[in-house]
Amino acid sequence: VQLQESGPGLVKPSPTLSLSCTVSGAAIASNLYYWNWIRQPPGKGLEWLGAIDYSDSPYHSLSLKSCASIDRDTSKNQFTLQLNSVTPEDTAVYYCNAFHYKWAWGQGTQVTVSS
Repeated sequence: VQLQESGPGLVKPSPTLSLSCTVSGAAIASNLYYWNWIRQPPGKGLEWLGAIDYSDSPYHSLSLKSCASIDRDTSKNQFTLQLNSVTPEDTAVYYCNAFHYKWAWGQGTQVTVSS
């Protein structure tokens, strides 16, 4: 499985921010696949943001200040992350990954939120 993140790069504080993860090598609706979003702010550890599974069930981090929603588009074989009320605290490298008996990671995309 290969994953590729795409995001806006440099953005100003805004009501919403969206990232997408394009998957190849497996269909996102394939049985027992779990698709995750993780981020790493500068100088900090990894933070799990949420996930969506093979049955289109979402899971969200309760500690995330910027409320997030995760959706999928089976026609594009993509899953997306939308953050709300985006501030400079959301500056991070954003990763998508997959779990299906083992982990597969995207290379990450830098998102910088600055006014």
